[in-house]
Amino acid sequence: MPSVLPVTEDPGAPRPAPGAPSALGTPPGPGAPPGAGHPTGHTTGLAAGHTAGPTTGHTAGHTAEHATGPAPGDYRAAFNVARLAMAVVDREGRVLDANPALGALLGTDPALLITRSAADLADLREDPRTWREYRDVLGGRAARLRRTRRLRRADGHALWAEITVEPAPDSCSLLLSMADISDQRDLQGRLRHLQMHDPVTRLPNRSLFFERMTRALEAATYDHGGTGRIGLCYLDLDGFKAVNDTLGHRVGDRLLGAVAQRLTDCAAPDGHLVARLGGDEFALLVRNSSGTEQLCDLARTVLATLQEPFDVGGQRLSVSASIGVVERPAAGTHTTWLMQAADTTLYWAKEDGKARWTLFDPERNAHRMTRQALSSTLRPAVERDEFVLDYQPLVGLGDGVVRGVEALVRWDHPQFGRLSPNRFIPLAEENGAIVPLGRWVLRTACRQARAWQLAEPPHPLVVSVNVAVRQVWDSDLVADVGAILAETGLPPHLLQLELTESAVMGSTGRPLQALQALSDMGVAIAIDDFGTGYSNLAYLSRLPVSTLKLDGSFVQGFRAEEHPNPADETIVEALVQLAHRLGLTVTAECVESAEQAERLRRIGCDTGQGWFYSRPVPPDRIQAMINCPAPG
Repeated sequence: MPSVLPVTEDPGAPRPAPGAPSALGTPPGPGAPPGAGHPTGHTTGLAAGHTAGPTTGHTAGHTAEHATGPAPGDYRAAFNVARLAMAVVDREGRVLDANPALGALLGTDPALLITRSAADLADLREDPRTWREYRDVLGGRAARLRRTRRLRRADGHALWAEITVEPAPDSCSLLLSMADISDQRDLQGRLRHLQMHDPVTRLPNRSLFFERMTRALEAATYDHGGTGRIGLCYLDLDGFKAVNDTLGHRVGDRLLGAVAQRLTDCAAPDGHLVARLGGDEFALLVRNSSGTEQLCDLARTVLATLQEPFDVGGQRLSVSASIGVVERPAAGTHTTWLMQAADTTLYWAKEDGKARWTLFDPERNAHRMTRQALSSTLRPAVERDEFVLDYQPLVGLGDGVVRGVEALVRWDHPQFGRLSPNRFIPLAEENGAIVPLGRWVLRTACRQARAWQLAEPPHPLVVSVNVAVRQVWDSDLVADVGAILAETGLPPHLLQLELTESAVMGSTGRPLQALQALSDMGVAIAIDDFGTGYSNLAYLSRLPVSTLKLDGSFVQGFRAEEHPNPADETIVEALVQLAHRLGLTVTAECVESAEQAERLRRIGCDTGQGWFYSRPVPPDRIQAMINCPAPG
């Protein structure tokens, strides 16, 4: 701290009149030291307050107080004995007077603070916003400034103080006050540490990790001295639940602590942040990463380190981990996106076999996002009529006459365009949207088949509709079919329902009962993709099935005219003969050439379906095929 500065008078400066008030409203008394009460003089201390003027006894003092307010000496005495550290500051920001509490707070003689810059004492130049607001208070443009600052005493000891600057009453000066809140801040710091750290591993917890990650992203974005990139390794212990279930949570906690220590050792050389995000999930944050290879090297090191057995309470435990790795530029990256990408990549690592690390793949993620977007909008799309039906003819192999059609659903997606069934039917089966979608397909197909029947009475077409097994379990399929047939007026024998072989074979209970009820109603039941699933021929005879649709893989063997595979034809011929002996008709799928159609006709197939006859087309195109035999 600087020594006492001598008083320097400006010969041209106006002198206060005798008895004029000082900054605190106290006239210099006859016994006051030189400079007392002068705006640039030294503080008078407690003694000055007692020599400010003689009193005339209790009565006189009482009368004066009621007449003109408290005596100036009372203000001076209160200023000097106050426990709150205070200083009087002029409009230029210089300290005019400082009380002993301020000197004690800063560890110096208050007289040495006179003429010092209040902004320097209170560290108000630290940031532009505080400095601007402080200047507004000095200039009378703002009423008060309050800030918390970390100050350093003359002896080097640091403290936290709450700083307030506001105009002094009935004066053109200002009052600076400092309250020591170090104990409060220390308590807040300890509470924050408990709140922001995991009690089991003593690592930063999820809240602190997100806070640090946010700061790291901001710093990497604007710090031109860094790489401008950020990386994250998000890991999950494989099979940790088994440790808790078999050995207890106490052993599990000790294992987590040991894992945390190894992760800390891996991250320590480069100062990476390690955190426990919950359960057996940990994260390593790499600030200013040098690129993808740095993150991959870190992931390899972590995997190798964790694969070494752990000695926990005398028990030798082995664990592995799955790690999702993300590395990218910090600019434009948000904490939410980074964690979602890491979580997705961790899921890929587990899906790919666990005990491995997987790097984030934007293309794979785009496919996942598309899949998720489709899944979440399936049900609303049914309500918005975004689906349409195309129809593919089922043609008699003997005469080329169109006997029926298969209804095939398409999704006219507003963002992705027209989507084929393989893009959304599996999603619909997963999330249950197949029930309302299947009901819509069934109603639309039956309505269209009824329209064809009315338009061409001599040539009624059977419409074949695919049914997922979940429709049988999650809805009353029999009731739905009955209601739709009654609503549309379509005779039951003109409706055929197709179920996959894996869904039909082995059906018991409710599915078998539903199939039997539909068959009793007059609806035909077909097994789709026959020959690729169970092929339980003994069970086939007990099912209420009327048609087998041979999988296209059998028909593909008929395509090679120069080198035909006799085994394919032998298998198909045997299946056709078996089906006919059971009273079933046979449809061959994926017929693409006249040669295939002819060979299938020779071995006895009843109908064919494929691009040789027609691709799936809108319903108006089917109308033209009804009276025109297909090629064959």
